[in-house]
Amino acid sequence: MRLSQAFVPTLRDDPADAEAVSHRLLLRGGFVRQLGAGIYSILPLGQRVLDKITRIIREEMARIGAQEFHLPALHPAELWKESGRWDAIGDEMFRLTDRKQADYCLGMTHEEVFTAIARDELRSYRQLPQIWYQIQAKFRDEPRPKGGVLRGRQFIMKDSYSFDVDFAGLDRAFDLHAEAYKRIFERCGVEAVPVEASSGAMGGSESVEFMAHTAAGEDWVVSCSGCGYAANLEKATSRTTTEPDTPDPAPTEKFPTPGVRTIEDLVEFEGGAPAARQIKTLVYQLEDGLALFLLRGDDALNEVKLMEAAGATQVRPAHPEEIRAALGALPGSLGAVGVRHLPIYADLRLRGASGMTTGANEDGFHLRHVDVARDIADVRWHDLREVRSGESCSRCEKPLELEKAIELGHIFKLGLRYSEKLGARVLGPDGKQSPIVMGSYGIGVDRLMAAVVEAHHDAQGIVWPLAVAPYQVVVAPPRMNDSAQADATERLERELAAAGIETLIDDRNERAGVKFKDADLIGIPFRIVPGPRALGNGCVELFERESGETSQIALDRVVDTLRQRLAV
Repeated sequence: MRLSQAFVPTLRDDPADAEAVSHRLLLRGGFVRQLGAGIYSILPLGQRVLDKITRIIREEMARIGAQEFHLPALHPAELWKESGRWDAIGDEMFRLTDRKQADYCLGMTHEEVFTAIARDELRSYRQLPQIWYQIQAKFRDEPRPKGGVLRGRQFIMKDSYSFDVDFAGLDRAFDLHAEAYKRIFERCGVEAVPVEASSGAMGGSESVEFMAHTAAGEDWVVSCSGCGYAANLEKATSRTTTEPDTPDPAPTEKFPTPGVRTIEDLVEFEGGAPAARQIKTLVYQLEDGLALFLLRGDDALNEVKLMEAAGATQVRPAHPEEIRAALGALPGSLGAVGVRHLPIYADLRLRGASGMTTGANEDGFHLRHVDVARDIADVRWHDLREVRSGESCSRCEKPLELEKAIELGHIFKLGLRYSEKLGARVLGPDGKQSPIVMGSYGIGVDRLMAAVVEAHHDAQGIVWPLAVAPYQVVVAPPRMNDSAQADATERLERELAAAGIETLIDDRNERAGVKFKDADLIGIPFRIVPGPRALGNGCVELFERESGETSQIALDRVVDTLRQRLAV
């Protein structure tokens, strides 16, 4: 491809609204362009990178026996109502109504569609196991799309689904995908760490995320260098050293706290209490009504843990008027002492706590000398808090670390959740009908492209690994109107094409410095420069983007040298 004919709209300056490195460089290098909030067009260079990534994915999926489908993005609501997710999923689902007033959605994922195919087509255990997958656009109405293709409202996903007759088969399929994902990410040049994760709206018994550490990430990974424990913040636990308190014999005492509305206010208030000796009371609206969630005053609530504890798929903080109607006070004066008409969930760090201070459910008043076991009834104990950096690992007690990361892949053991609800059954070896055991496995393809850029760049631009680079070589003659340079360029173009080496010819009427800067920006691994000085010696300059090393090679040895470097 000649650059004079190619569409590669590079930018000299960083876009003002691009914060993530990948967002900035993919825009500057002419790989993507924004159409709307969270909506990106993939330009020719970007498409070439995505083609390389999807080829790697297809090769590794074929290696584990997967078969590729292409399913509709438009789904009838009835299918999602069968699974229960039509009502369980909130505003992030794009919903629409056709001219006949029938309800549809744009697919966020394809569990329902693949399960419906299995229900209609699979009859016997002899047809199992199956692994089906597709690479297709998905849609999610992100409230805050950011980071370019790292978090968009339309995105490309590889999603696969395993179908087995028993849970031992699911375990095998899960392990096959885990190994395939490790190979995919390694081949793309990204270090992705498997971590324990929450299954969230997908459901199922076990899930693992593959996370790439980067400052551009919106997720947090908790890890231990001692034993290798790793989990996302929604799943992570730590070893807390809190010992049960000696029971406080004093009865609860109500005292006035005018103007106190926060944990910090009560810390500063004369006669108040340190944050660790306070009970933080939060009120949430669940599907079936209000519930209280209690934590120590110095801990933060994790909403995903809250949802798992309550078995809820949709939650929101209760509104002040709902709270006053239920408890008789506004936030800042709330507590669970004496509450029996609402479910109460408490974090494990409060078990055995005594001598605590909490709201009195009367505006401007608190209670001291609270003994949780004595004064709060029917507590449901769960891990609700977010782990903090430096806390002890629950396995080996060494300090935990928190790092930002990008989620690149997620694998789930769905079990029977979808097959039971949608009636996907097969005749087993015992002659009885049984639900199919399922797994679900996803990779964000365009997100993976961005993660490669996050991991491989420098001050000049992108440094693509060979496996996913849009072109392997760029030939950049300083002056195309020089006959010797033009002849050498045309010769290289023919010979490299014949050798199957992907080559971009920069034949533009630009200064050599402009050509070199663009080549560095778009990140082509090798640059060949047929300049006058090298040609005078029968050579060309070979520049390696990753190492920054320049060498001279004979013109008639270019193809052989590159074959060795590229391992073609």
